[in-house]
Amino acid sequence: MSMPTQGSGLDSGYYADSGAPHTADEVRSSSIGELMRQVTTDLSTLMRQEVELAKAEIRQEGKKAGKAAGLFGGAGFGGYMVALFLSVALWAGLSNVMDAGWAALIVAAIWAVIAGVLYSMAKKNAERIRGLKQTNDSVQRIPDALKPHPEGVTR
Repeated sequence: MSMPTQGSGLDSGYYADSGAPHTADEVRSSSIGELMRQVTTDLSTLMRQEVELAKAEIRQEGKKAGKAAGLFGGAGFGGYMVALFLSVALWAGLSNVMDAGWAALIVAAIWAVIAGVLYSMAKKNAERIRGLKQTNDSVQRIPDALKPHPEGVTR
C-alpha cells in the first residue's frame, strides 16, 4: 500500500526505496507537520490492519465454534433420546415383563452410543478453538513499534 507523499526529502513515504527508515538528516529537514502526518497515517494503517486481522480470526474461530455447538446439540438430542427410550423401556418392561421392554432398551443403548460419539467429537472440536491469538500477539507488539529505535534521531 503506497502512502501519499509530499516534498522535503520524504518523497517515498516512511521508508526509502531500500526499505530502510529515513536517515537522521532526512528527518531533520522535515517539518513537524509532515512527521505528524506520517505518524498518524502509519497508526491509521496499523489500526485498519489490526481490525482486518481480528475480523478474519473471528470468522475462522466462529466456524469452529459453530461446528462444536452443532455437535454438542446432537449429543444433547442423543441424551434426550436415551432418557426417552429408557423411560419407555422401563415402562414397557414393567408392564409386559419382557418382549417390548427389551426392544426399547436396545434402542436406548444404541442412542447412548450415538450420544457418546457425538459428545467426544464436540469436545475435540471445542478444544481446538483458540480465540484471537494472532490479533492478541500483534496488538501486544504495538507499543514496541511506537518506541524509537536505538539508532534513531537525536536532537
